[in-house]
Amino acid sequence: MKQTHTLRLLLAATLLAGAAAIPPAAAVELPNKTLVYCSEGSPAGFDPGQLTTGTDFDPADAIYNRLIAFVPGETGVMPSLAEKWDISPDNKVYTFHLRRGVKFHTTEYFTPTRDFNAEDVKFTFDRMGDREMPFRKAYPAEFPYFVDMGLQADIDRIEIVDPYTVRFVLKKVDAPFIQNLAMSFASILSKEYADKLLAANNPRDIALKPVGTGPFIFRSYTKDATLRLDGNKDYWNTNLPPKVGKLIFAITIDANVRIQKLKRNECQVATYPRPADVDALKTDISAQGKASKLKMPDQVGFNLGYVAYNVQKKPLDRAEVRQALDMAINKKAILQSVYGSAGQLSNGAPMPPTQWSYDKNIKSASYDPEKARALLDKAGVKNIEITLWAMPVQRPYNPNGKLMAEMIQADWAKIGVKANILTYEWGEYIKRAKAGEHDAMLIGWTGDNGDPDNWLGVLLGCDSMNGNNFSKWCYKPFDDLIKQARQTTDVATRTKLYTQAQEIFAQQLPFSPIAHSTQYKPMATNVKGFKLSPFSRNSFAGVSLD
Repeated sequence: MKQTHTLRLLLAATLLAGAAAIPPAAAVELPNKTLVYCSEGSPAGFDPGQLTTGTDFDPADAIYNRLIAFVPGETGVMPSLAEKWDISPDNKVYTFHLRRGVKFHTTEYFTPTRDFNAEDVKFTFDRMGDREMPFRKAYPAEFPYFVDMGLQADIDRIEIVDPYTVRFVLKKVDAPFIQNLAMSFASILSKEYADKLLAANNPRDIALKPVGTGPFIFRSYTKDATLRLDGNKDYWNTNLPPKVGKLIFAITIDANVRIQKLKRNECQVATYPRPADVDALKTDISAQGKASKLKMPDQVGFNLGYVAYNVQKKPLDRAEVRQALDMAINKKAILQSVYGSAGQLSNGAPMPPTQWSYDKNIKSASYDPEKARALLDKAGVKNIEITLWAMPVQRPYNPNGKLMAEMIQADWAKIGVKANILTYEWGEYIKRAKAGEHDAMLIGWTGDNGDPDNWLGVLLGCDSMNGNNFSKWCYKPFDDLIKQARQTTDVATRTKLYTQAQEIFAQQLPFSPIAHSTQYKPMATNVKGFKLSPFSRNSFAGVSLD
């Protein structure tokens, strides 16, 4: 995470490298090859500002670009639709100088008449921040990341200086601002396309029929089956172009089926293998040596799986009840059965140990059913019956939600707590959870940008109550520390504030941290150029089939 510590140095380097690094784009013929990716679930749509999960962002990242991008395989940032940017001495004004000659996609439903410019940037962010702007009034939608990360409160205005210069004026210092703009939710939409949809009284198509500037062009989508994309022959980024003619997301919910498809070459990249499959694949690849048709790169996961307690539901509104439920969970047993050799037990902090400002001194309560039962008795809480939601898909932070839920259910039964397991289709699961329908739920997080605010603010801040704060926990002493940390760029000060916040979290336990998992990505040996993302994203720009 050193990139975040030395952001000023990184910005200086990228500003110098900016425009000269990418030669002008010209239409090219792409290889007549199809790359098939066995993904784990159906995206909820294609309007990135509304989306919150990696299942949604992988397709969005193929279709769109942001002003700023993450360096492939790293947490540092580099220019994208903005060639360079300037930051005022008081860290409140950001001026972005935009790339010229970038074309929006031509599709069956839209033909652009102009290139990308500052109007598209202003439209994208005004829509997220202004409920009264015409397009948002015509298509009311919520933008959880924009709100959760404090951008709605922090951005004062966005000014078009000229067609290729746009200025963001902040009300106060927002330390992670640049990192935030490299995230998927900040993907730039076409104002011209939005205007066309608005005139046709069909604004919802912006989430169903996407138009972006990215390396792949949307062609068709069948939920729970396939998403089909074509390589963008006019893609502006000649340093990281599409290298296949077609990209298909083969939506395959069952992890075992994904691996079988990979072995039969029905897909060339698969995601989220089960721990048992990881061990078997390692053995097979090792035994076959150079003759193996598969490979499986891996890296330490930047993630956390946890049980979120809805503190708006009784008796989960009481810290001692949450503490009892937490110490009744046999986390070591879960680690062994659910994560296998691909996991690491959480120490109880609400972030992974690779995140700067992580408090290594926090310690989870030991597994102790008798003490947990005594704590409930002392609190006078009896005959607890709650719902426990089990995730229907594999995620980087939880390879088997059903098994984990069953183990927790059995653990809680030992202290007299009856947990009724429920589940829903993934998109419905997230939608209902944001509405607060759950009592307790399995969920987790993979870091988005390398900044601590992306954990503590997004998952636990008061601004996130209707977004990714699935605990519905708004605790002023904690929230004040998070907001104070956003308003300084001094890393030492921010670390101190985040450490204090983690101590409050450990006392209040709005969720029970369980484990972090290692990221494995099984793929065919002829897949070249695929880089593992620290954020567990799957990007196919620059990926080829030899």
